[in-house]
Amino acid sequence: MEVCSVGMKANVCFGQVKRRSVGSGESGIWGEGIGGGGGGLKIKVWETKVVKGVKRRNSLGAAVAVLTSDVSEETMVLHAPMFGYRTAEPKSVASIILGGGAGTQLFPLTSTRATPAVPIGGCYRLIDIPMSNCINSGINKIFIMTQFNSASLNRHISRTYIFGNGINFGDGFVEVLAATQTPGEAGMNWFQGTADAVRQFTWVFEDNRNKNIEHIVILSGDQLYRMDYMDLVQKHIDTGADITVSCVPVGHSRASDYGLVKIDKTGRIFQFSEKPNGAELEAMKDGGSFLRLSRQDAMKYPYIASMGVYVFKRDVLSKLLRWKYPKANDFGSEILPSVVKEHNVQAYIFNDYWEDIGTIRSFFDANLALTEQVGISFRRTHANFMLKISSELFVQPPKFQFYDPMTPFFTSPRFLPPTKIEKCRIVDAIISHGCFLRECSVERSIVGVRSRLDFDAELKDTMMMGADIYETEAEIASLLADDKVPIGVGQNTRIRNCIIDMNARIGKNVVIANKDGIQEADRPCEGFYIRSGITIIMKNSTIKDGTVI
Repeated sequence: MEVCSVGMKANVCFGQVKRRSVGSGESGIWGEGIGGGGGGLKIKVWETKVVKGVKRRNSLGAAVAVLTSDVSEETMVLHAPMFGYRTAEPKSVASIILGGGAGTQLFPLTSTRATPAVPIGGCYRLIDIPMSNCINSGINKIFIMTQFNSASLNRHISRTYIFGNGINFGDGFVEVLAATQTPGEAGMNWFQGTADAVRQFTWVFEDNRNKNIEHIVILSGDQLYRMDYMDLVQKHIDTGADITVSCVPVGHSRASDYGLVKIDKTGRIFQFSEKPNGAELEAMKDGGSFLRLSRQDAMKYPYIASMGVYVFKRDVLSKLLRWKYPKANDFGSEILPSVVKEHNVQAYIFNDYWEDIGTIRSFFDANLALTEQVGISFRRTHANFMLKISSELFVQPPKFQFYDPMTPFFTSPRFLPPTKIEKCRIVDAIISHGCFLRECSVERSIVGVRSRLDFDAELKDTMMMGADIYETEAEIASLLADDKVPIGVGQNTRIRNCIIDMNARIGKNVVIANKDGIQEADRPCEGFYIRSGITIIMKNSTIKDGTVI
């Protein structure tokens, strides 16, 4: 092997070396296999050693290289332009969380609160999902747009996400942009849709304080998933996109609920259709060509759906909303179907768990799925003195779980005591903090903060949101003595297939099971609704002793 005996030291900006292409999203190595050339002479770099600390992203460092002309076939050679590879910087990114919709699909849970304020998972709110994803992605410039029933949402945000209280280290902030009215005919309208909401506050994004923002990530406040948004922004930069749409493969049964896209071999979206049906839906089948799915998976997931998560170049977003489509109100139904023909709109395929919490059924199922066990199984082969014993352990994690120390989900610190459990039967359940459970049974259910379950109470397939306050033992005794119902679930009560909203009072000897299988019912005077066969006990309602639903 020919080796140059002279060490070469130079300042270079390290790019991330990929096995296929820079920015393709595959795992890579840093500072190895780097080559360059000049004057027609290629110089191969066999190995590099970082002398100064090289950060994870595009950082200037000093490299010492040993040169050789004997290069393995596996060694990668990068030409000089590759050293100019640009990485996404969180400081140049701002996010907008849309939280102002009327939330009609989640009624009655949204009768007194905004959709992003709906409790989920025992102690979280839906707004905690995009907020935590932003924080874990390093994005600390966050705007939240609100309109309907925003009091509890504003309260939760102010208590939980305080970036700039007192001494502020860095330029991060969380700002609530509430729907408002301004002088003039146009300024008298409330938000008419997702695009109109952003349009009404474009002046905020163009403020001097935000002059360094280059990319804007637009998020929804009613979804459950874990995502590094900087991977999405990196794809946006790598492809030189004007707009990047995060997408997921979906099956036929739910395809018409989403905006669907068709993608060419380069990842560019050339067709966008919002909630198509009939022949239009059939025409949106992808066939797995871009996703490179197996034949079986391509048949199972024949469509590619938009997640409602977008990245825009800031100047492109401003021009589209102000000048190109000044009357358009919605991104999915009005702007994106037209803009794919005129701009570079790219798809980012998200392959992890994602659930759109758009209906009572999807909300209910997503919550109960959190209680699923971690599946563990063993595979053994028959063994005797002639055969070798073989055993394997398989771990199947739940579809989604909040437990991840590297990317935690944040929520309001309540400083509640540990839950107290007395002689209970608990199977596949999530019990939040500050609860009192006494000789009860909980199966495949979520029990929210400050919940109280009395003797012989049974919860199965139930999402119990909990309570905002405690009632003392003396207060509970006083209520029972007056034949009133305290907050929580009373003695000998049976509850199945139910959502119990905050501060609900359910008495003794109550049965909530919907045995007749009623799909839809409105009984607000009696304290409950039925949606998609699921009984919903209203917030602050009272179900009297002996009631059967």
